[in-house]
Amino acid sequence: MPIVAQSTETTDWVSRFADEVIEESERRAPGKPVVVASGLSPSGPIHLGNLREVMTPHLVADEIRRRGYEVRHLISWDDYDRYRKVPKGIDGVDEDSFKEHIGKPLTSVPAPQGSPYPNWAEHFKAAMIESLAELGVEFDGISQTEQYTSGVYREQILHAMKHRGEIDAVLAQYRTKPKPADQKKQQAKQKPVDEAELEAAEGSGAAAEDDGSGSAGYFPYKPYCGNCEKDLTTVTAYDDDSTEMTYACTACGFSETVRLSEFNRGKLVWKVDWPMRWAYEGVVFEPSGVDHSSPGSSFQVGGQIVGIFGGKQPIGPMYAFVGISGMAKMSSSRGGVPTPADALKIMEPQLLRWLYARRKPNQSFKIAFDQEIQRLYDEWDRLDAKVADGTALPADVAAHSRAVRTAAGELPKTPRPLPYRTLASVADITAGHEDQALRILSELDPANPLGSLDEARPRYDKAEAWINTHVPADQRTIVRDEPDHDLLKSLDEQGQESLRLLLDGLAGHWSLDGLTHLVYGVPKVQAGFPADATPKELPPEIKTAQRSFFALLYHLLVGRDTGPRLPTLLLAVGQERVRRLLGE
Repeated sequence: MPIVAQSTETTDWVSRFADEVIEESERRAPGKPVVVASGLSPSGPIHLGNLREVMTPHLVADEIRRRGYEVRHLISWDDYDRYRKVPKGIDGVDEDSFKEHIGKPLTSVPAPQGSPYPNWAEHFKAAMIESLAELGVEFDGISQTEQYTSGVYREQILHAMKHRGEIDAVLAQYRTKPKPADQKKQQAKQKPVDEAELEAAEGSGAAAEDDGSGSAGYFPYKPYCGNCEKDLTTVTAYDDDSTEMTYACTACGFSETVRLSEFNRGKLVWKVDWPMRWAYEGVVFEPSGVDHSSPGSSFQVGGQIVGIFGGKQPIGPMYAFVGISGMAKMSSSRGGVPTPADALKIMEPQLLRWLYARRKPNQSFKIAFDQEIQRLYDEWDRLDAKVADGTALPADVAAHSRAVRTAAGELPKTPRPLPYRTLASVADITAGHEDQALRILSELDPANPLGSLDEARPRYDKAEAWINTHVPADQRTIVRDEPDHDLLKSLDEQGQESLRLLLDGLAGHWSLDGLTHLVYGVPKVQAGFPADATPKELPPEIKTAQRSFFALLYHLLVGRDTGPRLPTLLLAVGQERVRRLLGE
């Protein structure tokens, strides 16, 4: 086994969980495939916080596959959940007209206007499925609509109804008791991001789930109305022997009596549904969000109910929230939150995988859509170089390995991964002119010029997309058409000399490294120091002189105090135009 593979098994959180999952799976189901699971509700855009629900078990499952075991990563699409509310900010959705569908299964709600998909759930599932494919996530998708409406869970439903007294006794431990004000405030701060848990948390105990307890007793099953399709129903009678069930709909007044052994239009309430699935699928590992893991929440209650179905609770960590630079905590009940597809428009899948792999599940982190993305890419490229030369720490090697490849092989990558900030600057300056972009990028390293933009793709396209969609118009770079004659005339002798030194050195330094050396060196030379003097050899005032010199160049080239890195900007503008704008 290669040295890197050995190190990943002993140094990072993924390997430690893989050890535990393999051991637990052998104890529960020796010789059978290891089963890990995720659950996603396509109630709206499936955002980057939801992605942690998938990436945590994916990374563990992939490590187990690397070790030669057979693994099933199940993603349960909770598409038979009720349509709880109309998310805001969704294109093609009129809030007033969609309110009439509240209470129906997500698969019975029409897709947003203009969508090619047959219903609401399929519309939002599609984008996530495409993103998971780009991220290299292998999974078995399970539609809960298909499971319930085809009768797959019939025996489990009848079993739950037969043992409703035991289930009720578990849920009764968490009912009523008014919460103190400080606890309510804390819950408000930790608003759940998962739709099923949010629905379950809207009140306390059984009432929170509207689980059917009432004068006829507790029932863990919720039918969808045979007339209006909504789940605003109450079971009024049930006979264990015949399985005859009577329910009434409070929305439209419809009622009927059916045989539950033949009826497939309803589902178990959430806090019963989840542990039922653990037992049915034999799930060994499934992480849970902080919204699932608080006292009385679905994961805790499910751990007590799963035994009624003859199963065991999965092992798995509580995972923390994922944030976005400059944005508040995400909730899929609101539109406009960034999705994996949004992130993959501006970053390569390797970078996105790395962000999830390098942090333990209980550590929160942010995904950058602002200028911070350039720093993240710089950090990634430095790690890439350290891994290549063997100087990276073992845990960093492990995270890198999980980012760039899966058990199935390496993810597609950019052949020439030029610095993201450089590509963004070039895309900014050239404004979509690919011939100009190729000219500039070819001059970055004259000894090894870029032959085609395809060599820099897809990273170049991601950087261009970031510039076009996330950089405000007033921060875009527009090169001056004509020299700023007034500014040039106002320069003192020192300012004029700095421009002469730069212009004299352009031809001999026309590369990214050369121009970097030149623009930083001009103030040093003017102060009587060698151009290659290190910061330790220079007085503090040199930094002030450099900032003043850079500001002068920016004003003369783009009419602002700041802009893209000057070496990149100079290459982008081109020698002839630089000379003209600097007054030669």
